[in-house]
Amino acid sequence: MKRFAGGVAFLLCATLSGTAVADAVSRGAYLVRAAGCVGCHTDVKGGGPALAGGRALKTAFGIFYSPNITPHPKMGIGAWSDGNFLAALGHGIRPDGSHYFPVFPYPSYAAMRAEDALAIKAYLFSQTPVARLNKGHDVSPPFSWRWTVGLWKWLFFKPGPWRDRAEQDAQWNRGAYLVHAVTHCGECHTPRNVLGAMKPSRFLAGTLHGPDGDLVANITSDPKTGIGGWSAADITRLMRDGTKPDYDDVQGSMAEVIRDSLAYLRDDDLNAIARYLRTVPAIDNRIQRQPK
Repeated sequence: MKRFAGGVAFLLCATLSGTAVADAVSRGAYLVRAAGCVGCHTDVKGGGPALAGGRALKTAFGIFYSPNITPHPKMGIGAWSDGNFLAALGHGIRPDGSHYFPVFPYPSYAAMRAEDALAIKAYLFSQTPVARLNKGHDVSPPFSWRWTVGLWKWLFFKPGPWRDRAEQDAQWNRGAYLVHAVTHCGECHTPRNVLGAMKPSRFLAGTLHGPDGDLVANITSDPKTGIGGWSAADITRLMRDGTKPDYDDVQGSMAEVIRDSLAYLRDDDLNAIARYLRTVPAIDNRIQRQPK
């Protein structure tokens, strides 16, 4: 009888464990889309496999190539522990102890909660391993020296999970968490200083020097140069299908973000993001009116 009871207990634990893993993978699939992993880690132009890296990311410091994040044990992240994954997203540290360049948006991912980061890992590890070597970055010294990133972090990087604001409701906090940590909107929509760090005082104010040198819009609540005149429904509609209030559609990198990421989000999360963005302090960014 004891043996039978023990067997039932073992089977029950195994079933619960399997259910928990399946739940983590399902949640991770959603978060992988929300976090933009597919778009950045897939070389669409080169016909590369999903998440196998090789996409060129042009910056003011050179061209960086995204790495393979499939679970291949040698060419991807298949040998990573949970600790390795959390160190990468939360601190910008590689498994060998060296620094990731901040073109990998860990300055934002650092605000992600551990359970969400590990759900992403669970999903990535459920995918098919792809044997594709990582491509070396085309970046000249001193910007190619990883040890200098330690100095950069000392100056500009503040790790730590996002903390909800007690004075705000659940929807606002969810939107703020998504914007700051998961969808990392600030990485593209915030101007940077000469060393490539985001300017906190200009958060989401837009820039003429976004991804691949493109102009990126001001998405603060400024009514003239931002989205202060937009309704929450206007913002949600743009994130869902790329349509602006004047019925024009977005182009360039934002169109890609919508196609590969934002369009997959649930309505409640899109509404939460819209709610939060409408409360971001207005910044009059006249630079947006200047020609490129």
